[in-house]
Amino acid sequence: MFVPQITLTMSTRGNQIKCTICTITSISLISLIIFLIVALSPPFNVKFDITNISLMQFNLTSNNTLYYNFKVNITSRNSNNHEKIYYRRITTVAWYKDNDFAWVSLTPFDQRQKNTTLLGPILFEGNYMINLKSKQLDEYKEERRIGIYNDLAVELEIKIKSKYGGIKSSHYPIVQCRRLRVPLISNDEPSPTFNVTRCKNR
Repeated sequence: MFVPQITLTMSTRGNQIKCTICTITSISLISLIIFLIVALSPPFNVKFDITNISLMQFNLTSNNTLYYNFKVNITSRNSNNHEKIYYRRITTVAWYKDNDFAWVSLTPFDQRQKNTTLLGPILFEGNYMINLKSKQLDEYKEERRIGIYNDLAVELEIKIKSKYGGIKSSHYPIVQCRRLRVPLISNDEPSPTFNVTRCKNR
């Protein structure tokens, strides 16, 4: 008489185990989807280009002090179809031959989807002591003679917040714009052209 009751109990326990497995599997799948959304969201779909650099002064003195004055225009393209991007911190860093020498903080802003925003003109002006190796110093002297500097670079250190549906995420990409070939503007000659350069997200 008790056999049916034992069978029902085993069946019930089996169903409970199956439900538990289904629940764990569902949670795991949802967690994986959320992770993929967060991991693959906006920073990889934002493109940065340097559209122009106006170099007015770039002079290295005998005591290794670099005097500089130039403006940079950068465009940011949000290629996402649905995600709006919130730029919460943007610091632009200027480099020359492995030496960072200037920093400019930009105003935070929000960028809607399928939108291109101009960052700039960003003004770098001042002086800073840098240390060039012997070969780099020779390269600088040749670049100065020609009037075109081949090893300038600009980086953007960014804090981005994005929202996909109800999911929020933060990213800290570094955008690198390297090996910029920048002509010096002379008062006696027409303004030289600058080739638009695509930056890389890291």
